[in-house]
Amino acid sequence: MRHERHYSLDEARAALPWVVDTLAVMRAARERLTDSEAREALHGGAPTNGGGAPGKQVGEAFLALRAAAAAFDARGIVVRDLDRGLIDFPALRGGREVYLCWLEGEDDIGFWHDLDAGYPGRQAL
Repeated sequence: MRHERHYSLDEARAALPWVVDTLAVMRAARERLTDSEAREALHGGAPTNGGGAPGKQVGEAFLALRAAAAAFDARGIVVRDLDRGLIDFPALRGGREVYLCWLEGEDDIGFWHDLDAGYPGRQAL
């Protein structure tokens, strides 16, 4: 088994509101990390004071992104694509380990796939 934690369909469904909120936190943090003005100011200020407010923005964004990623890890939920909101929940199906697969915007978790099949291998539940 690759995963210690396995979700039932009901457990995965119950986690979706948390997943949606945490994806939004990750995207907002990434946006702050890639803000060109903040990165320029940070680069310019690094030799003297760490970049001041822009440095703080980048540091806080990094910590928020890392904390959100760690929260997914702690729950055993796999983020496959942050932009698309592609999420895999480890599960057991017929005695073997699979993923319950959800894409942000879908109303429900309606698909699963083998561990190595990925999104193209999705099958309806």
